[in-house]
Amino acid sequence: MNITRIESAPTYEAPNHFGMTCLRLQGREAGPADQMWMGMSIIEPGGYTTLDPSPMEKLYIVLEGELTLVSQTGDGPVQEMVLKTWDTARFAPGESRQLKNLTQQVVRVVITMPFEPPVKA
Repeated sequence: MNITRIESAPTYEAPNHFGMTCLRLQGREAGPADQMWMGMSIIEPGGYTTLDPSPMEKLYIVLEGELTLVSQTGDGPVQEMVLKTWDTARFAPGESRQLKNLTQQVVRVVITMPFEPPVKA
């Protein structure tokens, strides 16, 4: 078992993340993990990520606040959705995603994702 107390969770820098504090909850700097890691983003009002694709599947759960998610697959239409506390979202490998805090309250969201992209058959 590996326990990470929130007050000792290591911070990390994520590219193209602005107005956010990123904490590692499990895996990588937070301790051993075989297949995936978990982090928490604390997104200040006006904080955001850029709209970028990733080869990794990503799972999110909003713990606090209201988070605007933007997604796009390939050249398909841009979709925008608002998630509230306890709502969850999945982004498929290759799907572009953006997180935005358009409110005046802090947003806390947990992300879980694998270390490696899926193996193509």
